[in-house]
Amino acid sequence: MLVLSRKIGQRIVIEPGIEIAIVDVRGGKVRIGVDAPQKIRIHRAEIAEFSRPDRTASATAATN
Repeated sequence: MLVLSRKIGQRIVIEPGIEIAIVDVRGGKVRIGVDAPQKIRIHRAEIAEFSRPDRTASATAATN
C-alpha cells in the first residue's frame, strides 16, 4: 500500500482522468473528492464488501 501525506486542496493522480482531491480535514475525518469518468465505479470499501456477489449468495443460502 502506498501511503501519502497531502494537504487540503492537494490532489493525487491515479492515472490520467482519475484524481483524488483532499477537500477538508476535521476532527480525525478526511473529506475527499474523486474526479473520474462516469464509467469508473467508485464505492466505499464497506459498501463494496457488503455487495460482493459471493457474499450475497452465502447470505441468501444462510436464510433458506
